[in-house]
Amino acid sequence: MYSILVADDEARIREIIKKYAKFEGHTVTEAKDGMEAVEICRERSFDIIIMDVMMPELDGFSACKEIRKHTDTPIIMLSARGEEYDKIHGFEIGVDDYVVKPFSPKELMMRVGAVMKRAASKKDAAPEKEVLSFEGLTIDFTGRIVTVDGARANMSPKEYDLLFYMVKNRNIALSREKLIMDVWGYDFYGDDRTLDTHIKLLRKSLGPYAKFIVTLRGVGYRFEA
Repeated sequence: MYSILVADDEARIREIIKKYAKFEGHTVTEAKDGMEAVEICRERSFDIIIMDVMMPELDGFSACKEIRKHTDTPIIMLSARGEEYDKIHGFEIGVDDYVVKPFSPKELMMRVGAVMKRAASKKDAAPEKEVLSFEGLTIDFTGRIVTVDGARANMSPKEYDLLFYMVKNRNIALSREKLIMDVWGYDFYGDDRTLDTHIKLLRKSLGPYAKFIVTLRGVGYRFEA
């Protein structure tokens, strides 16, 4: 079972999550704001973090940035707002999943399991010793390094996963369903908008080489190079 840090300024939300998490055998540590969450993460490690966006002292996004400086622990963000900007910002700083309030505690626990399963499979996967270049775009699969005209691209973990998958399947039409299934996993609880958001972020990261990601209307996408 997992060690979970729950950071939310609403005691009622923390209590609900804690109740369901403990029922499934997980251990839960609570933080009432972003500052406390960062301090706790500096002292100990967790398997996964569930963090609210709007909190006093330090908001969830800022806390996530601080936590990401020293750990890649999976993070699920909670928010009362479902705007695309918030989701994009969250994914840009390395958030693994995004849940809009009000949410089902049972579904949240299922998302925890899905995120942890993806993290475990990524850790166990054998690295492919391969470096590919397409004009000024260089992709190092082993080192998980992408450079654009010699400058290292700063991408979120899911952007790397999505790009690597598309490059390995280059020149093949990839449906939305297949991309979500193979990149996020069969137990992913998001929707097509999550894929579109990551494609948008990926194109931004690739700069002039965003041209390699071709939109196939009514189908999905293709890395064409």
